[in-house]
Amino acid sequence: MIKYRPTLLFVSFLQSLGLFIYCSLIGLFFSNADHLFGSAPNLFGLAAFFTLFVVSAVICALLYLGYAFWLFWEQKQTARAIHLIILTTFWNIFYILFILLRIVWVNSYPL
Repeated sequence: MIKYRPTLLFVSFLQSLGLFIYCSLIGLFFSNADHLFGSAPNLFGLAAFFTLFVVSAVICALLYLGYAFWLFWEQKQTARAIHLIILTTFWNIFYILFILLRIVWVNSYPL
């Protein structure tokens, strides 16, 4: 039986893509937050913001470091875990550059 073992490049791409999609959904939520909560700050709105902030930090850490931690802790593959974190970081830099270039392009050529 052949076991499929995805490459670190592919795993890092998926991790970074998941992080990009999650952050995009949070950004979409915040862009519509005034419609949901109103524009005046109140205790519940601030509590919801900080709770979402903490939960988002945990989700992002799991997406970014979860598999690398498993490689390090369970599989004792420290070099692969570090390599995965580096590759994921490069994919995240790619997404940041893509977003910035998209913003510049949209602002340069308005419809």
